[in-house]
Amino acid sequence: MQKITTVNVNGLRAAAGKGFVPWLAETDSDVVCLQEVRAEPHQLPDAVREPEGWHSVHAPAAAKGRAGVSLLTRREPERVQVGFGSTEFDGSGRYVEADLPGLTVASLYLPSGEVGTARQDEKVRFMGEFLPYLKELRERAARDGREVLVCGDWNIAHHELDLKNWRPNRTRSGFLPEERQWLTRVFDEAGYADVVRRLHPDTEGPYSWWSYRGKAFDNDSGWRIDYHVSTPGLAQRAVKAVVERAASYDLRWSDHAPVTVAYAGVR
Repeated sequence: MQKITTVNVNGLRAAAGKGFVPWLAETDSDVVCLQEVRAEPHQLPDAVREPEGWHSVHAPAAAKGRAGVSLLTRREPERVQVGFGSTEFDGSGRYVEADLPGLTVASLYLPSGEVGTARQDEKVRFMGEFLPYLKELRERAARDGREVLVCGDWNIAHHELDLKNWRPNRTRSGFLPEERQWLTRVFDEAGYADVVRRLHPDTEGPYSWWSYRGKAFDNDSGWRIDYHVSTPGLAQRAVKAVVERAASYDLRWSDHAPVTVAYAGVR
C-alpha cells in the first residue's frame, strides 16, 4: 500500500507557521505534492526545505512570490523533471515530476485565471500546451511499463457535484464550459482517470478548497479542484480517498485541504 497526498499550501512559509510542519511529521503518506509554495528554496526554514526523512524537489517560479511546486518523497527519485517542455511555462513554477519505482508522479499548479483578463489568457495557453504533454507522458510511461499520477490544484471544477454553488459560478473561471470540456478531454482523449471521483461517484465534493471569506468553510461551501489524475491501471488500485479537512476554521493552515489516496500494489 502506498499513500500519496496533494495539497495547495497557499504559501509554504505561512503554512509552516500555522501547522504544516506538525502535519507533515504525522502523515504516513509516501509522497506529498505541494502547490503554491511561493518561496524559493533558500527562503524556507531547513525543516521545511529538506524535512527529515524526505527527499525534496522544489520548482520555484521565476516571478518572485508566485506559484511554485514541490515534491516530497520517502524514496529518492530515479529521475526528476521540472516543467514539461514549454518555453513560456517551464520557469513558472507550475509543474515538476519524478520517477519512482513503477510510477511517475507529478505536482501541478494550473493557472487560476480570471475571466476577461490576461490571467485567463495565460490559463488557456497553459491548457493548450499541457494536454499534448499529458498524452505524451502517458504513452512514454506505457512503453516503460510505468503508471502516471498528476496530482495538484487543477483550478477547474469538472462537474456540478464538484462545487457547492455551481449555478452562480457558470461564468466564473474554474467552472467555465470550455474549461470543463478541456478537463473532459484529459480523461476521455488523453486517457486518464479522476481517482477520487471514481471512488466517490455520487458524492457532492468531497470539496478541497473553501474561500477564507464569509462562512464558506463552516457551511462546507467549497470547490473540488485538487485532483489525483492517473492512468487507468493506477486508478483501479485506489482503495481509499480522504480529504483531510480541518476540524475547525481556526485549525486551517491553508485555504485548501490535503487530499490523500491509498493505492494498493504500488511499490
